[in-house]
Amino acid sequence: MAQAQSPQEQGLAISKESKERDLGWSDSTADMLMLLRNKQGQESVREIKMRSMEVANDGDKSLTIFNKPRDVKGTAFLSFSHPVEADDQWLYLPALKRVKRISSRNKSGPFMGSEFAFEDLSSFEIEKYTYKYLGDEMANGLDSFKVEQFPVDENSGYTRRIVWIDKKDYLIQKIDFYDRKNSLLKTLTYKGYQQYLNKHWRAQSMEMVNHQNGKSTELKWDNYAFKTGLTDGDFNKNSLKRVR
Repeated sequence: MAQAQSPQEQGLAISKESKERDLGWSDSTADMLMLLRNKQGQESVREIKMRSMEVANDGDKSLTIFNKPRDVKGTAFLSFSHPVEADDQWLYLPALKRVKRISSRNKSGPFMGSEFAFEDLSSFEIEKYTYKYLGDEMANGLDSFKVEQFPVDENSGYTRRIVWIDKKDYLIQKIDFYDRKNSLLKTLTYKGYQQYLNKHWRAQSMEMVNHQNGKSTELKWDNYAFKTGLTDGDFNKNSLKRVR
């Protein structure tokens, strides 16, 4: 990297490179286990199906469908990410038989009782943050760039996030989230990256630890498939009640 770059320019360049290296996956499906752990270490497990689609000149679309246990079966979450304006997000709750829109003011709230907020589930878009390169540091045993990212959206639950991106493959290794009081709130750690189609890396485990309440949520991914032929019609808020 050119020495003349400011920390802001370097932070932006690193984050852009990380994003651009993953473009072109088109669409994907995967199975996911969500493991919720309380302070005492007791665990509850949810089985989920994921669908995602890249959108040209916009953020990704994703659909999350809960299959187990019975109390959440049929719950579906639809997210349309956008680079600049607020994301569009809807949650279908079978018990109420209605689709609820998540307002941008509520996006810092917890998703389905997990340690992930609604805003953590939207796709990473360069325009959503301003940047600052903080230096280099080891993360997950890998030499990594350390970049501070400041949310542009005033409704974000975070003042900033610090992201560790490894220097070899530009993969996110870890993210620290700071709350509105600028205290460390959560840490998200990515583990077990695997490469698909000789290009696209996906972590097999993502664990979000909440430092303030002692709870954690781990997402375990399996059965990834890419370029499966999903279309806009597969991400329709009117069909949320019927998704399986």
